[in-house]
Amino acid sequence: MWPFSRVPDIDPTHGDPRARALITALGAQDRETVRGVFASLPDPDGRAYLMEFASEVPGVQDWIGRWVADEPGSTLPLLIQGCHAVAWAWEARGGAYAKDTSADQFAGFFERLAFAEKCLKQVTERDPSDTTAWTWLTTSARGSQVGRDEAAARFDAVVKYAPEHLIAHRQRLQFLCEKWSGSHGEMFAFAHEALARSTPGGLLATLMVDAHLEYWARLPSGEDEAHIRSAAARRDLVVAAQHSVLNAAFRPVFGWPGRANGLAMTLFMAGEYGWAARVFDLIGDHVTRSPWNYITASGNEARRFVEARKDAYAFGR
Repeated sequence: MWPFSRVPDIDPTHGDPRARALITALGAQDRETVRGVFASLPDPDGRAYLMEFASEVPGVQDWIGRWVADEPGSTLPLLIQGCHAVAWAWEARGGAYAKDTSADQFAGFFERLAFAEKCLKQVTERDPSDTTAWTWLTTSARGSQVGRDEAAARFDAVVKYAPEHLIAHRQRLQFLCEKWSGSHGEMFAFAHEALARSTPGGLLATLMVDAHLEYWARLPSGEDEAHIRSAAARRDLVVAAQHSVLNAAFRPVFGWPGRANGLAMTLFMAGEYGWAARVFDLIGDHVTRSPWNYITASGNEARRFVEARKDAYAFGR
């Protein structure tokens, strides 16, 4: 057993050397290394997780256009440019509600999002099976305010080739939630449907964490705790854990630490300490900043993780 009182460092790459290499290469404008990292992980989910890391690297828009211009026949730089521009657009908008967002922020948001969609649509025209491009178009569907049919078509274009593409499902769930274009009912129906058809040992079942956290975050104080500790929520979260990271068929894949942390935190919040302890066993010290930032101040995520783990062991065993 490791020393539970020690606060582990948060590795933004989740301990994956490919993500670390990609972030370093993008910062250094090292095209060949970037190309090699993406080539090393050809499966749809893996490429999407890599692209999530790429999207967070600052300054990419300052130079990626030169790569696109130098290699007009190469799809990868155009794909990176488009996916990064989606995150770049949300950076311009900020994280506030619409009523607290300025006209200038919205202008920058829509301008950057239009550029992102232009790049990504060029990718899908070249390769209609590019699930990464369709996934980021599923993300941009919220901000671009496309119709519901168009948003659904973008998501369908992903699952046609990758039925359990987790990042695409997470972005579709956001579109269906109340604060964007749907309702709590639609969101939960989508999460339950995904859970029902998820492969044992896969990560799609963890979509239930996203749904319950989304709903919890929208409730006033007191009602939020009542919801996450309700019989329905507890049942959903336990089943999700049993069907994913605690299933005998589970094998660690790219992105698993963040999903396991989500399960551990929500099971702990739900009072399911025994099940939370089992997920903490799996996690070890692979703490991730999200979702612990939901329940603690920035910079304290790892400490909150340790506190929750200690309590889960105390009350769950």
